[in-house]
Parts: sequence; C-alpha cells; structure tokens
Amino acid sequence: MSANSTWFRYCQYLVSDRQLGFSLDISRVRFNEADLASLLPRVEAAIGAMETLERGAIANTDENRMVGHYWLRAPELAPSAEIAADIRQTQGRIIEFAKEIHEGVVQGAEGQFQFLLVIGIGGSALGPQFVAQALGSPLDEILPFFIDNTDPDGIDQVLGELDGQLGSTLVLVISKSGGTPETRNGMLEVQKAYQAAGLNFAEHAVAITQDGSKLHQTATSENWLKTFPMWDWVGGRTSVLSAVGLLPAALQGIAVEDLLAGAAAMDRLTRITDPWKNPAGLLALIWFHIGNGQGAKDMVILPYKDRLSLFSRYLQQLVMESLGKELDRQGKVVHQGLAVYGNKGSTDQHAYVQQLRDGIANFFVTFIQVLKDREDPSLEVEPGITTGDYLHGLYLGTREALGDNRRDTITITIDEVNGRSVGALIALYERAVGLYAELINVNAYHQPGVEAGKKAAAVVLELQSLVLGHLKGLSEPQTAEQIAAGIEQPDEVEWVFKILQHLAANPSRGVVQTTGDTPNLAKFRAVS
Repeated sequence: MSANSTWFRYCQYLVSDRQLGFSLDISRVRFNEADLASLLPRVEAAIGAMETLERGAIANTDENRMVGHYWLRAPELAPSAEIAADIRQTQGRIIEFAKEIHEGVVQGAEGQFQFLLVIGIGGSALGPQFVAQALGSPLDEILPFFIDNTDPDGIDQVLGELDGQLGSTLVLVISKSGGTPETRNGMLEVQKAYQAAGLNFAEHAVAITQDGSKLHQTATSENWLKTFPMWDWVGGRTSVLSAVGLLPAALQGIAVEDLLAGAAAMDRLTRITDPWKNPAGLLALIWFHIGNGQGAKDMVILPYKDRLSLFSRYLQQLVMESLGKELDRQGKVVHQGLAVYGNKGSTDQHAYVQQLRDGIANFFVTFIQVLKDREDPSLEVEPGITTGDYLHGLYLGTREALGDNRRDTITITIDEVNGRSVGALIALYERAVGLYAELINVNAYHQPGVEAGKKAAAVVLELQSLVLGHLKGLSEPQTAEQIAAGIEQPDEVEWVFKILQHLAANPSRGVVQTTGDTPNLAKFRAVS
C-alpha cells in the first residue's frame, strides 16, 4: 500500500473527538467498504438494542436483572428516580468519606490512615488496580495495596509489606454476595493479622457489598466504619465506576468526578447511530470482520504507556467473560469468544512482537498511543530526541512493520493519561463488548462457565473433608486408589491423589507421604 493511499485511508476512517482528546484509527485493517456493507445494518440494530438496554430492559435473563452500569455516569438515564437518587447519594457519600479520611476526621488505631488494603477478586480487584496504577503516584493521599487471590504466599507478601503499619491501614472488602470464597479467605487472613497485632479490625474496615448480604450483615453487626452498596444491576466486570472502583480511587486521592465525566463523554459519542462515526460500533464491526464473526483472531492490546500496562488484564476479563460463551441466546451451541492478551510497548517489541510480525497470523493488534510524554520537560538523550520521541518512534515503526507483513492493526490515541481519558477508555470497551455481543447473538452479561468452576471447587473441598476423615481412621498408610475406594469415590482417584499431594506438601495439615515415587504407588497417612 502506497504512502498516499495509507494517508487517504487514515483521513477517511479516523474517528476523533477533540474535546475528549480521543481518536480511533482503523485504516490499517484490511477491508473494503463493500466487505462491511452487509454488517452495517446489524451494527445499527445493535446500537438500537443498546439504547433499549439503557432504558432498563432485562439483559441478564439468567438472573432476571437489568444491566445498568451506564447509569453510573448518567443517573438521569436510570429507569427510576429511586435508582438515580441512590447513585447520586452513593457518589456523594464516597467523596465525603474520602475527605474525612484525608483530613483525619476518621482515623485508625495509630492515627491518620496512610495505606489502603483492597480485598477483592475479578472485577472487584482488576478495575480498581487498573485505575490505581493508571492515575496514582507516590504522592497520593493513601497508598493502595491489593489482595486479589486466595494464595497464602501472596497474602503473606502483601501483609509483609504492611508489617507494623496495620494501625494506619484502611481495609476495603469488596464482594457483592459476601460469600465469594477468595474474598472471604483474604478477609479472614487479614482479620487474623489485625488480631495478632492487638488491633480491632472493625475499626479499620469498610465493606462494599449488596444490602442484606453475608458481608453486609457482618459489617453491620461488627460495627465496621462504613458500608457502600453494590447493586444487582451492575456486574463485577463493569463495576469499576461504581463504589467498587470509585471508593478506592477517591481514597487514593484521584478525582473520581473526572473518571465519571470521561465515561459519560464516551457514552455520548458511542450512542451515535452511524457506525462509521461511533467508535464502539466501529470496534465491534471491525472485530467481527477480522475474526469472521467467530473470534478467529486474538486481540493483542499494546499501550505505549507504562501507566496503562494493566489495561490488557482488565480487558481480558471484560471481553473474555462477556463474550466467551458456549450457547447463543436461543440455546444453540456456538462456542464464541475473543481472546485478549498483551502488556505494553515497547517492552513487548523485545518479547512477542517477533512472532506477531513473522509468525502465525492469528491476531490483530490494538495500539494505544498517548501523545503527552510527561509533565516536565524531557531530557534530550540525543540531539533533538527525547525518551518519549523514542517511544513514539517505536510505536510507529512497529505499526509499519506489522502492516508491511499484512497484519491488521487498530490505533486508539489519547492526548494524555488522566481521569477523563481513563474513564473514556473504560466506557469505550464496555460498549464495544456489548455491541459485539449483539452481533454474535450471545448474552454478554452472564458467566455460567465461572459459576461451573466455583461449583467444581466446592465439590473438591467436600471431597477433601472425606479424605481427611478417612485417613484419621486408618492404622496403615494407603494409596490414593485405596483411599478413594474407602470413601466410595473410586471415580475420583485422581482428585484424591492431588488432594493428598497438596496436603502432604504443607506439614501443618497433618498428612505425610510415606512411600512411592509414582502416583499409583504413593502411600499416605495422617499424623497428629
């Protein structure tokens, strides 16, 4: 493709909004308008369906609930005055509570709060983590830490960093139901640490949860500092602009009003009915075209900014949990999805860009370009050249190198990383995912695969209790096959072995492996 033709395509297909400081460039995707003609009416219909969704239609039929994360940045669009008032009141309470913390009106056992420990998982952690890294600095009002897994060693690492500082650490526990095992486990571990330090956990704790949940009952009965709501019409992966993300951001010192304003501005831009002028509609259209409507190519996210390095992880959940479905909305097996991976440029030019250019062409790249390098003037590392110029050159060079080898690329450009631009990016992808789900006819707002994994984990833990109970009654070591037969679970011998192997690796669990170098010969016994 000649330089003149690439310039013409760039000018023709660029969608931009100067006020928002945003543009979307699809010119380096291989398509002719004729290729997309049959899709345009479907995208227009999807935009219409999104409008119906925003008015309060039931979107998650599994749970018979609305999906209204769009109302968080435009309460006036909520389907009832009660919901609108609840949103506004909660946002006001968040700002007021953060002010009380920053001014020392509310303090911990050792004075003003200096640290924030967020306990959550999935959307209750990824969104807040992304915002914290994108917009935070060492000079923040409070420095955030996260426990986002039920990994004991990971929990120990975080608590080790806060050793001796728990009395000035505010703990934020986030769980809609209050029964999410990973979050509950993290909370119990942190409660134990506070107890060991001679501190009252409740005097340092805040809950974000649904009214009436187990966590809400615990926080109320133990007189925690505050509780903030999670609504049934906000899903975890779209909750970052609810209290889930706004409260930790406000506590950190981030202007949450800017996040909401940026998202609201992008929402307005993505309500445009013409797909060629609607950036979310255009993304959904191009995703469908590139992947033949089947997610045939992976989405590689490459932000050329360290502050946005967690964006690909955030999008992994938003995109893959929303679109990765076995069944369409009529119950037909379709096995849909869109895989997402990435980290940041130019780091990945020294990692997997080699394969992107020369290897299997099973992907498309989305570059995220940030025009502003830093607040202060930059050092010239060569005459007339700064580090930011190098980064910009590496982005353009990689884009060109991929294009020369017929690799499709999209570029999103923002003026700078700030609250408005981060809010806009969040809103852009939320809406693009919803529109793409309409195109492929799947329910973007449920997650049966995640629930299946949780149920299977519960079965494993029940089996572990049976195994331990059986071992304690044995006088001689037994193999996994013998133990599985003894608890009348012969079909689960592999699970039994793996349970025993894990328990034996942790001396405090009271199980030892006595003999055997292979799974079928290994024998186990209980010890006191």
